[in-house]
Amino acid sequence: MKILIIEDDVNIARLIELELGYEGYQVSVAHDGNQGLDLFKKDQPDLVLLDVMLPGLDGIEVCKRLRSMSKVPVIMLTAKDGVGDRVSGLDSGADDYLTKPFATEELLARIRAVMRRKPLEGILTYADLWMDQLNRVVKRGERQLDLRAKEFDLLRLFMQYPEQVLSREFIFDKVWGYDFIGESNVIEVYIRYLRSKLEDATSKRLIQTVRGEGYVLREEEPSR
Repeated sequence: MKILIIEDDVNIARLIELELGYEGYQVSVAHDGNQGLDLFKKDQPDLVLLDVMLPGLDGIEVCKRLRSMSKVPVIMLTAKDGVGDRVSGLDSGADDYLTKPFATEELLARIRAVMRRKPLEGILTYADLWMDQLNRVVKRGERQLDLRAKEFDLLRLFMQYPEQVLSREFIFDKVWGYDFIGESNVIEVYIRYLRSKLEDATSKRLIQTVRGEGYVLREEEPSR
C-alpha cells in the first residue's frame, strides 16, 4: 500500500516515513502543498497524510483539491486542537484528523481504520484477475496466487494501467526505484516469475511483451 506524506517539518516527515516503511508501506514525501499535489498525480497513493499548516498552499486547500480529483482517504495532521480546526479539516474532505504530537501506534491504527471504511476502493480487477491491495490478496478466477512482495507490486502496477504499454524505465521507477542496486535484468526475471504464476495450460496470457517498447497487461489467447 502506498502512502503520501505532505508535511513541511522535515524531521516529522522523516520519522513518519521511517515508521511506515518499517511497517511495510511504500512511502513518498512532499514538503509543501504544490509538490504534494504533483506527487499525488504521479504516484497515485492509496492514502494521504496531510499537514494543515503548509507553506504557500495550506492543507485545507490541498485537501479540497485532492477531493475534487479523487476519493483517496486523507488523514489531516495538525498541532491545532480546537473544535473549529477539526471541523474545517473534516469539511474540506478529510476522513480523519490526528493532533500532534501523536504516538506511532495511534497513527497506524487510524490508517487501518480509515482503509477499512473504503474496502472496495482497494480492489483492482482485469479480465479474471482480482486484487485486494489492502490485504495483498490476488486471485485468478477461483485460484488464489502466492506472490512475493515485488511480484505483487509489479502486478498491481500493470492492473493500475491496464492495456497501456509500460516502458522498462517506468516499471523500474515505480516498483524498484531509481536508487535500486541490483541486476539489470530484474524486470525480465520478475515478468517471468509472474507469468509462471498467472498462467496454466488453459488460461489466456495476460502480460504481453511489446518489442522495443515494454510490457502491457492485455488479454490474449495463449499460442501453444
